[in-house]
Amino acid sequence: MSTPVNLTDLATGLALDETKVTPGLLGFVVFAALAVATWFLVKSMNKQFKRVDFTEEPDAPKE
Repeated sequence: MSTPVNLTDLATGLALDETKVTPGLLGFVVFAALAVATWFLVKSMNKQFKRVDFTEEPDAPKE
């Protein structure tokens, strides 16, 4: 038959030392990629706003 698994012992074995947990290189790369993507989106948005030619026409007189 199967051997019973004690979940408390399993969780204790998987516990991480909180002083050693860091985002590491992957966290930095993801954050940098998001920052670069945001910068490009803002730059593109500003270019699109500069292309907008908005001239307000006067309202037609009501009869």
